[in-house]
Amino acid sequence: MAVLLAIIYVSFVSLGLPDGLLGSAWPVMSGDFGVPVAIAGVVSMFVAGGTIVSSLCSSSVIRRYGTGMVTAVSTLLTALAMMGIALSDSFVLLCLFALPLGLGAGSVDTALNNFVALHYKAHHMNWLHCFWGLGASAGPLIMSLYLAGKGGWKLGYWTVGGIQALLVAGLFAALPLWRKAESGCNGESGAEKTPIFTAIKTRGVKSAMLCFFAYCALESATGLWGSSYLVGVRGLSPDVAAQWVSLFYIGITAGRFIAGFISFKLSNILMIRLGAALLLGGLLAVLILGNDTVQIGFAMIGLGCAPIFPGMIHETPVRFGSADSQKVVGLQMASAYAGGTFIPPLFGAVAGLFGIWLFPFYLLAMLALFAAVFENLNRLTVKRPVINAESRQ
Repeated sequence: MAVLLAIIYVSFVSLGLPDGLLGSAWPVMSGDFGVPVAIAGVVSMFVAGGTIVSSLCSSSVIRRYGTGMVTAVSTLLTALAMMGIALSDSFVLLCLFALPLGLGAGSVDTALNNFVALHYKAHHMNWLHCFWGLGASAGPLIMSLYLAGKGGWKLGYWTVGGIQALLVAGLFAALPLWRKAESGCNGESGAEKTPIFTAIKTRGVKSAMLCFFAYCALESATGLWGSSYLVGVRGLSPDVAAQWVSLFYIGITAGRFIAGFISFKLSNILMIRLGAALLLGGLLAVLILGNDTVQIGFAMIGLGCAPIFPGMIHETPVRFGSADSQKVVGLQMASAYAGGTFIPPLFGAVAGLFGIWLFPFYLLAMLALFAAVFENLNRLTVKRPVINAESRQ
């Protein structure tokens, strides 16, 4: 299982690579396509639409073909989608290729999250999402090298697509490892008994979905609107504002690495509570601290966010049972993508009417919603035994 775990980690680096490409390349891409800069949200919605659909359909597909095959084929789909984007010469083609990019990413995300939740302990889940952060940080760096040189954004997409293609070869070669792992767990990862629409009615599932919705609405908005708040309200220069907000992402990545060690001693629920408390402290710091120290608040927000998503995912088989965990993870991932995609632009519309000064108060409202629903979820769900729980490595 050690070799398979290494493959899963690399897969999550690969999953994170495309996430920052569009944003870093869009100022140039929008000019090449002759479209307004503001229309980037349309492309993001095509990607999100694909991820939501694939997340909801993932359980039946994984049950039929297995986690390894779904991961390999989905990664191939993302590689082809990025190469298609590199070949695109119109905005319409860009949107068309954005859809399979989302479809592939959603399947990989859902499949690997559930597999790790079932078979590995909490520290691996935290480190798994830390590796996603490494990929998400590396993507813009790769793109910046090509934007600064002669290759341009197209070569940036070709490069990341090529990296994904190399991973695909390794994933197909590793299929026997996946089959061995899944055959040894008595079907626990694929024997879902509850139809997906019935699963929504399961006690606590709606609360879990709302938790993911609120948390991802908060996380995405921090990255999307943090710089605008610092420039528009605090009067910082755009380059300094971007540097301060980058500490939010560094905080998430470093926090998940640290959380992996802390999880040896603390439960997922306690770590989520501590993360929410640290997140609250970071938001208050953004409101209170001066311009010279406000970056501390953004770093604290990132550190607070770090254990929440991995901890929520890792608790899924415990809350809802192993047999239905894949369906519930799919529902949670769909909610996460919906919250992270559609709510931050909605806040942008509100901020356009009343002012970007509302930014920290919006984040506080999302945190309050998450915390209230999370505690209600803890009351609603009775812990069930995870099949073969002792084999979590």
